[in-house]
Amino acid sequence: MAIIITDECINCGACEPECPNTAIYEASDDWRYSDGTSLKGDVILTDGKSVSADNNQEAISDEVYYIVPGKCTECVGFHEEPQCAAVCPVDCCVPDDDNVENEDTLIRKQQFMHPTN
Repeated sequence: MAIIITDECINCGACEPECPNTAIYEASDDWRYSDGTSLKGDVILTDGKSVSADNNQEAISDEVYYIVPGKCTECVGFHEEPQCAAVCPVDCCVPDDDNVENEDTLIRKQQFMHPTN
């Protein structure tokens, strides 16, 4: 499952540089699938959705930092635990019950965004 940042976020920014997928963005900032990944141009995501990785996507939150569920792998393939949660001083990085994924799915997503050719 993805991680979500709750409304208790104090906007300290500690989580953002810790994300190996660049899935964390500051409130109101647009995001791209290509940010911090190997994805470029037109791609078909692991969920079957076709997107342009380079196109700006609308911010998910305009109040607090947010995590893009489609880019979050809970740090699988990089770390033993989600780094955003590990560094959050107010414990507002929590599992997102609306985006539940098993470990195999998270590994496939990580390998899709960061192929080891």
